[in-house]
Amino acid sequence: MAGKLNFSLVSPEREVFSGLVDQVDAPGVEGDFGVLPDHAPFMTALREGAVTIRDGASVRRFEVKGGFADVNAGGLTILAEEAAEIAAG
Repeated sequence: MAGKLNFSLVSPEREVFSGLVDQVDAPGVEGDFGVLPDHAPFMTALREGAVTIRDGASVRRFEVKGGFADVNAGGLTILAEEAAEIAAG
């Protein structure tokens, strides 16, 4: 079984999501990007858009309004200026 990505989505008010997932797709200022387990380290600013979290067959989406993404050996952390879950359906 492949490894999991440790992911945290944090807004100024609270930690919006934290857990081990298969993949995260996010809206970078230079274009959308995806992060899988063991991704090379990088940091980028985010633009407004959707962060998609994939874990097996489960998919959750969060609307973010700016912020930063930091990928390092510990996983992915997104520090969003604003973040709210998008209702499924």
